[in-house]
Amino acid sequence: MPNINAQQPLAGIKVLDFSTLLPGPLATLILAEAGAEVIKIERPGRGDEMRSYRPKFGADSVNFAMLNRGKKSLAVDLKDAKVRKQLVPLIQEADVVVEQFRPGVMDRLGLGYDAMNAMNPRIIYCAITGYGQTGPRADVAAHDINYVAESGMLSLAAGEDGAPIVPPALIADIGGGTYPAVINILLALRARDASGTGCKLDIAMGDNLFTFLYWAMGNGLAAGEWPKPGGDLVTGGSPRFFVYRTRDDRFVAAAPLEQKFWEKFCDAIQLEAVFRDDAKDAAATKRAVAKRMREKTAAEWQALFVGKDLCSCVVATMQEALDDPHFKARGVFSRKVTADGKSVIALPVPVDNAFRKANIEAGYPALGSDNGILK
Repeated sequence: MPNINAQQPLAGIKVLDFSTLLPGPLATLILAEAGAEVIKIERPGRGDEMRSYRPKFGADSVNFAMLNRGKKSLAVDLKDAKVRKQLVPLIQEADVVVEQFRPGVMDRLGLGYDAMNAMNPRIIYCAITGYGQTGPRADVAAHDINYVAESGMLSLAAGEDGAPIVPPALIADIGGGTYPAVINILLALRARDASGTGCKLDIAMGDNLFTFLYWAMGNGLAAGEWPKPGGDLVTGGSPRFFVYRTRDDRFVAAAPLEQKFWEKFCDAIQLEAVFRDDAKDAAATKRAVAKRMREKTAAEWQALFVGKDLCSCVVATMQEALDDPHFKARGVFSRKVTADGKSVIALPVPVDNAFRKANIEAGYPALGSDNGILK
């Protein structure tokens, strides 16, 4: 069997990254980890705004370091026609361009898809925006929580007072922007192998959130049962998919959805027989489970769950997760990003080790560190 590490899948692919902050930079990080050469285009002086965030790691923020590991950096003023002319040879050599401006900005700079396609018909031009290149909201300013709100997703996550809870992850940026961008870039590269020509990709973070809501759409469209926060299987309406407080004010995430797991769970917590048929009164069963969970500490429940195969666990802190023996054994945190002789865990990305470089440490680029490649 050939060693595919000897030739990474994206080795020889050149990516020009005009994006900033999170969606685009994470997408190009994934491409870089699979072997692509990523050249980050930044404004002189300040660079990507993410560089200025805190906490610092080296000269820049740790956020920037994690998202831009192994890339190159050009500091150029895109408003300067002479500078844009210097980019032409790179555009002619590039396979992929990623940008994250509002629709029309790159066109006004003379760097839109039509202009680049004229220079390089094989170029794959990926534009990531909140609302897409067309439509009534195409030019509206927004952030992750706005896209999550307008997709209907936020309405399904409510606290005890009924108000939506701010999600703990940037779902739209990553799930609606980064991952669809990578998927479609790879599809476009495959299509180019057959056609010889590139294309423009319109990645809209808001559009792509509906994929996560398949069950909510199905319930509403097929049965007229539009979901509500706290009232459905995966929004807190079932005792079989809920977060319970323990005696020491930690939490257990219980998900014994299937009957076989539910029966094991009920046995483990010694739930009274009258509450085990949760179809009769789900709310009463949930209250009974909650009462039982308050009788032991998180550590006691964790010890009791070991080896019982019942889809329940203690809610880990971030520190605990980074020290988890399972993730360590899997090598999830084995790669490092370095700066000034120090290192921190590199951001894990969903690229199989078979497609990644063997070396586990890499730095991130200083602003303009690769300006020497401009002609």
